[in-house]
Amino acid sequence: MQGVCLECDVHSLEETDALGKIVESVLENGTVISLLGTLGAGKTRFVQAVAASAGVPEEDVTSPTFVLIQEYTAGTRPIFHFDAYRLKDDDEFLELGPEEYFDGGGLTFIEWADRIETCLPRDYAEIRISQTGPESRHFEFRRICRSRKKIN
Repeated sequence: MQGVCLECDVHSLEETDALGKIVESVLENGTVISLLGTLGAGKTRFVQAVAASAGVPEEDVTSPTFVLIQEYTAGTRPIFHFDAYRLKDDDEFLELGPEEYFDGGGLTFIEWADRIETCLPRDYAEIRISQTGPESRHFEFRRICRSRKKIN
């Protein structure tokens, strides 16, 4: 089952921070979040906003494009941040041991998760981000529930 559950527009970095705070406050530990959007859409910036709400200094949150995963444990709960953009296939993602993070008691964000969709857990959240201006973004939030679990 999937569908747009919520849509919203933000028009500044401050509004992005406020949205990140709301999202951080409602997501339960163990939630996997698929982040989708073009290059420069604001995926990492949004993770910065969520992580800041959990007590992680914004400057500590950087794109995991070249390291594939960043772990932020300095806040009130762990934030795990994957980037699947450079991965060749599902096997390369599975070598990272994602199930350890999925069950890790924090929030797991995966940029470009559509590239490794079959590796995602049965239930996850999806956030699509579209750039609508220099600091403006359109967000679409969905809850994805699939019939079969791919990773245990």
